[in-house]
Amino acid sequence: MNEALLRSLTPSVLTVLVRRGADFAAAEDAVQDALVEALRVWASDPPRDAKGWLVTVAWRKFLDATRADTARRRREDRVEEEPAPGPAPAVDDTLQLYFLCAHPSLTPASAVALTLRAVGGLTTRQIAEAYLVPEATMAQRISRAKRTVSDVRFDRPGDVATVLRVLYLVFNEGYSGDVDLAAEAIRLTQQLAASINHPEVAGLLALMLLHHARRAARTAPDGSLVPLAEQDRGRWDTALIAEGVGILQAALARDRLGEFQAQAAIAALHADAPTAEETDWVQIVEWYDELARLTDSPVVRLNRAVAVGEADGPRAGLAALAALDASLPRHTAVAAYLHERDGDPATAARLYAEAAHKAPNLAERDHLTRQAARLNARRDR
Repeated sequence: MNEALLRSLTPSVLTVLVRRGADFAAAEDAVQDALVEALRVWASDPPRDAKGWLVTVAWRKFLDATRADTARRRREDRVEEEPAPGPAPAVDDTLQLYFLCAHPSLTPASAVALTLRAVGGLTTRQIAEAYLVPEATMAQRISRAKRTVSDVRFDRPGDVATVLRVLYLVFNEGYSGDVDLAAEAIRLTQQLAASINHPEVAGLLALMLLHHARRAARTAPDGSLVPLAEQDRGRWDTALIAEGVGILQAALARDRLGEFQAQAAIAALHADAPTAEETDWVQIVEWYDELARLTDSPVVRLNRAVAVGEADGPRAGLAALAALDASLPRHTAVAAYLHERDGDPATAARLYAEAAHKAPNLAERDHLTRQAARLNARRDR
């Protein structure tokens, strides 16, 4: 059973059902039922046309569920005829489905959460971590979004800004989380950039390419994280860096600065430095100032504190950090790093150990634990 094939076909099948009159929540349930059925029967009886089979079975599942629910009988009048079995057109509907989920009836935050869950394949926990909210809160938000669109026909797609936010979060989860979705996010953003002349679309694509260019150097052979300053820059993909910088320069020349362009500019400055010591931290701080003005994001201000610590010294970085909420994710890890740079290994070791307990994934937790152990071993010598 090729589970990767099933995953790749899911957005297209879901789009077909929505186009034929199914409300989003019911269509999603029907597609999931069809996937379960596929897992059961395909191993012994694989279909010639996988997508056509899924569309047919999912549509039947939707019809069965609709007829069984008397409260939804009024929607049976909108149900079109069952699509005939046979080959289905090989069309990638994923990006269109992203736009359909960003429906005007939803707030941007709810649209992003719904799309990440239904199309992006992220769990409620992963989405909650990206939004810095409890998992229960995010589950309620997604449920409300499904209820909101349950009686809405998806004939008015959402705006570009919401779709960009979804793609950005999918890329981040693929880049640093438990699910590898980075390449898919880049592919969809490239599609969007080819169809829309928008500086922030270009900015997001540049940002993804610049981050992705460093991916091979981010982990050691044993899977442990390698901090940016310690990465082997010879392993960075120079062709991707050049492509990302070129896209960014064209976007910035339009003088319509947005948050993704500002983030890409920071990534470009890191990529441009031959060594970590030659990084232009002063200019990076200036870009973080622009980014903070655009977003007023506490995470941006946290990253800015690190940059200030590099540009003006660890005491200045700690002063910037003191103005932020200590409950922010990775706040403790940043404090540990700045205290170590300030010559206080005892405090740094304690904070690294504390940060390890709060780490959002195993790789980061192991890295922080090793940092604490390294400093403690140095003190014991």
